[in-house]
Amino acid sequence: MDIDSTRCYTKKDSDRAGDSARVFKTAWFTKAAHKARIEDEELCKAILQVMLGQADDLGGGVFKKRLGKNLYRSIIVAKGGRFWVYAYLFAKKDRANIEHDDLARLRGYASLFARKTDADIARDLELEELAEICNGQET
Repeated sequence: MDIDSTRCYTKKDSDRAGDSARVFKTAWFTKAAHKARIEDEELCKAILQVMLGQADDLGGGVFKKRLGKNLYRSIIVAKGGRFWVYAYLFAKKDRANIEHDDLARLRGYASLFARKTDADIARDLELEELAEICNGQET
């Protein structure tokens, strides 16, 4: 049995969420990441770290992960573990953290994704509201 250990907990390789979870970015996040020069490859690597508990868990399916050589913070929504969505990006120098009312909205957004079906996701992809960046593997 292969074990992958991190500072905060241990998971078997066969239990990794990245093996079955789909990862997306919103249209807004896509533009912000492009402007910040954050590539999909970095996002896919970062999401695997999030799945292993190497991110700030803000509760309610909302996570904060450092990106771009620690210059940026991404907000990821992932309630239910099937769909992980990069939803928001901000520069560390511009904003210290997420406000309580913003966090409440993000938790609602996470709940929305927990209820989405594969057909809903397909529609969002077709409308270009979402872009899939990894599906259980690197880009």
